[in-house]
Amino acid sequence: MRKLVYGMNVSLDGYIATPDGDLGWSEPSDELFEFWLEEERAIELFLYGRGLWESMRYWQTGDQQPGTSPAETEFARNWRETPKVVFSSTLAEVEGDARLFAGDAVAEIVRLKEGDGGPMRVGGAALGGAALRAGLVDEVTVVTHPVLLGGGTPFFGALDGWVELELVETRGFAGGVVLQRYRVGR
Repeated sequence: MRKLVYGMNVSLDGYIATPDGDLGWSEPSDELFEFWLEEERAIELFLYGRGLWESMRYWQTGDQQPGTSPAETEFARNWRETPKVVFSSTLAEVEGDARLFAGDAVAEIVRLKEGDGGPMRVGGAALGGAALRAGLVDEVTVVTHPVLLGGGTPFFGALDGWVELELVETRGFAGGVVLQRYRVGR
């Protein structure tokens, strides 16, 4: 069975985006960017909700922007080459190495987990929350930034009950950013 990871940058008060959807508060340092690049290299399939997909599409051409670092260039290449499934009932199409899925997201994630292949990463609070509530997430990676947003899109939405987590890694980055990686209990 494939491993499913849910992880994102999070504000100290638990949000992944501001009320208007801005993610700019989480601009990574070079060290943190390198961390995310290594994380993404280990993933064989990205699962995105519509909102995060629209933000991540930047990487289709992100390496062509002035002043792009070597790590950003490699991140863009890796992102373009990694297969993706975009879960949306409102998009008409997706580009690049992605396919659109408009049906039951949880059922599709179950099907994908039961298939062959390496680790998958689910991104987006709504999709990640649905996968977590369904008991499909194996690992949670929280990269907490020292900023309070005061509202927005929560990393963890409402759950149906307790989810036991086992801390397996803690790591600090420049600027007070902290990684915590958890194994999800069953």
